[in-house]
This record gives sequence, C-alpha cells and structure tokens, in this order.
Amino acid sequence: MALRRGFFFWLLPSAVVLPLWLVVGWIVSDAGGWALAWVLIMAIPSVLIGQLILTLLIRSRGTVRHTRTVSWWDVAGVGVWHILTIAVGFFSEVWFWPLLIAATLVYLAVFWLSLRQLFQEARPSVILRRYTAPAQTPDRVVVVEEHRDPLT
Repeated sequence: MALRRGFFFWLLPSAVVLPLWLVVGWIVSDAGGWALAWVLIMAIPSVLIGQLILTLLIRSRGTVRHTRTVSWWDVAGVGVWHILTIAVGFFSEVWFWPLLIAATLVYLAVFWLSLRQLFQEARPSVILRRYTAPAQTPDRVVVVEEHRDPLT
C-alpha cells in the first residue's frame, strides 16, 4: 500500500524531475552537441507532456482519487517507463537507441492501459445496471377490490 501511495504522490513531481534528469545525464555523460539539441527540442517536452498526460489519466479514476493509491498495473508500467527514461539519460552509445525505442513502446502501452482502466471504471457496473433496469410486467395481474360500507 505504501508503494502504491508513493507512486501516487510521485506522478506529478516526476513530470519535472525526469526531464531535468535528461539534462543532468547529458552533462554527466559528456554527450555531444547534437545530443543536447535532442534533449532540449525533443526529450524534455515529450517526457514532460507525456508524464502530465499519464498523471491526468491515472488521477482521473475514481478509485485512485478516493484511496490516493494507484493500481499495481500503474506501478509496474510507470515504474518501467521511468527506469527506461533514466537509462536513456545516460546516453550510452551502444544502448541509447534500444532504450529509447523501449521507453517509447512502454509509454504507449502505459497510456493505453491507463485509458482502459479509466473507461473500465467509468462504465456502469453490473450491480448498478441490475437495480436500475426497467421493471418487467408479470403475465398475471391480480386486482383486489375492497368495498366499504360508508356507515361503519
């Protein structure tokens, strides 16, 4: 429960921390000028906007807002995406492109998973449909008429 709650509170700050890590990673790894151009033009905006979209989708779910905990699927998906984003920030010449492609694919999977969970929670449940279904009329109707004597 603490891990899921920690991820809930980590979602919004990670939208700033992860792009910042890409700049720090560029400095630490001593990557070239083209890598800096890529970080400034492509990586920072896409990670920032992508994380904000994921945060919006995840926090829009009623169960997440009520319990202030994300699902285990969110923990797994967002966790893997963050690890891959951090790994991309090391700018390894051998692993850069495979990690970047993997991070992109994992982001897309987490995006669709979050949408699926949101729509799944937004539709009416079976119990709600059972009790709000229109009433069916029975085949036989029994009518009881009572007559009262007005003098009594």
